[in-house]
Amino acid sequence: MIRLFVALGLPLSVRGTLSSLGNGVPGARWVSPENYHLTLRFVGNIDGHVAEDVHDALSRIDADGFDVALKGVTWFGTKKKATSIVACAEKSDGLRHLQRKIESACVRAGLEPEDRKFMPHVTLARLKGAHIEAVDRYCAERSYLSVPAFPAHEFTLYSSFLSQSGAIYTPEAEYPLRELVW
Repeated sequence: MIRLFVALGLPLSVRGTLSSLGNGVPGARWVSPENYHLTLRFVGNIDGHVAEDVHDALSRIDADGFDVALKGVTWFGTKKKATSIVACAEKSDGLRHLQRKIESACVRAGLEPEDRKFMPHVTLARLKGAHIEAVDRYCAERSYLSVPAFPAHEFTLYSSFLSQSGAIYTPEAEYPLRELVW
């Protein structure tokens, strides 16, 4: 079994900007900057032959590159319990188009359709025992976040190994997007 997800990697400059936000919430476990990514499809634990089918389906995707912009900070969870702090990605046409193509490719490869609504984001911290008030205040104080748009030239299939010190992500395959000519 291998645990996989499909994501956009982030440029070093964006990682640097996001890492500067990593403090100020008791109970937060901040994501290491080298693990920042924008998930397009969580695949989960699958057998090796299914992983090959997913790779084959992803390798046939033909889509244009596009720009990605990050704006604002929010949290995910329930009304009573926040589970993560995230930087929000704008839902551009290019991002939506690629995500839909990836979803279709994964279903063609034999995976169940994703039942969660696509909410493009970069996870900054995972929360355990953080008070909602502190998380709300943190997000409100960082609502100014506006990362200049950066180009998405490719998307990546990552494997994920969960260790006691956190997740270890390994790029398994990269898939180029068509270069936009202005």
